[in-house]
Amino acid sequence: MTLYVINPNSTEEVTEGIGKAVDPMRAWGHPVSCLTLAEGPPGVETDAHIREVVAPTLRLASGLQDATGFVVACFSDPGAAELRAMTAVPVIGIREAAVSEALTLGDKFGVIAIGEASVERHLKAFAAMGVSSRVAGDRPLGLSVTDLANERKTAERMAEVARTLVEQDCADVLILGCAGMARYRKRLERLVRRPVIDPCQVAVAMALGRITLQLAHQPETENA
Repeated sequence: MTLYVINPNSTEEVTEGIGKAVDPMRAWGHPVSCLTLAEGPPGVETDAHIREVVAPTLRLASGLQDATGFVVACFSDPGAAELRAMTAVPVIGIREAAVSEALTLGDKFGVIAIGEASVERHLKAFAAMGVSSRVAGDRPLGLSVTDLANERKTAERMAEVARTLVEQDCADVLILGCAGMARYRKRLERLVRRPVIDPCQVAVAMALGRITLQLAHQPETENA
């Protein structure tokens, strides 16, 4: 029985990074498998991308009969709500998990986003979650998902944005606003001396906790 982490974009390097990020949780003993959605775009960066990955994500998940839970590893949580309606096992979206964690680590959180369009989506999602008053800031890198592979360029830009979120926006906690940013977490924590949340890590930890405690939502099929 396996917890599946589904990367809705087709970039294998992002999936490999997610796998490395969640390695500490593998020591808990429950199998965790990270999968790439082959039909997805290289990066889920637009509203159109979000819409187009939902159906193939659901198809992929429906074929995983040994699943004890699912993590949707994209900060827009595409398909998470739809997947919950299909299954009784835990389903965690990484944005939901990251925000939930941030609320317990500080008063205000800041988000390092990929681009301007991402910021707009994030703020709408935070409003829907009822946490807008806890958002210190949400600032873009001005990069694409595939640009994250350029470690030097990305690290420099992430340092700039992290400093701005802490020094100007007064964020107590930072959230990495993309599944492809995990490798930069520790260096940012050392730089800004604030907790930095990788959303995939906390989502996997949350999912494993629910699996252990046998906590899950009620799927819509049981409500019918």
